[in-house]
Amino acid sequence: MQATERAAKKSATVKLAAMKEERASRMVDGLRGAGLKLTPQRLALVRELAGDASHPTAQELFERLRPALPTMSFATVYNTLAALSEARLCATRSLMRGPVRFDPKVEPHDHAVCGDCGRVTDVPIPSVPVRKDGERARRIEGFSVHHVERVYRGICADCRPK
Repeated sequence: MQATERAAKKSATVKLAAMKEERASRMVDGLRGAGLKLTPQRLALVRELAGDASHPTAQELFERLRPALPTMSFATVYNTLAALSEARLCATRSLMRGPVRFDPKVEPHDHAVCGDCGRVTDVPIPSVPVRKDGERARRIEGFSVHHVERVYRGICADCRPK
């Protein structure tokens, strides 16, 4: 790997870490604003979710954190996620059958879902105030569009036959 490639990779890693820290900080402020105590369990959950692009379920987060925090209850995980979602600091996503997934990225974006393994990948969207789908929905009498989201369904590169 050349020096410029290493530098670019390091820069991307630093940016990703900074974004995760900023997201976690906003989430902690939101919990504080909701009047929730900042327990070690809640702080660990925020750190875990803030950097997780896999759109985990509450159960997945609980199982990941449980070995380090054996006294943590599933209710704590679920209630904390509900508070974050209510404060619009994470989003709930029903991208496939099964439990709701939690998305720490609240900026507008779409999703690609693999039909084989279930992997969910964020898909950036152009920064356009209202997309054509929103314009169409706006024509429905009495309907107010809050956001438009596309879900691309297919097979990811890891599952696609080589």
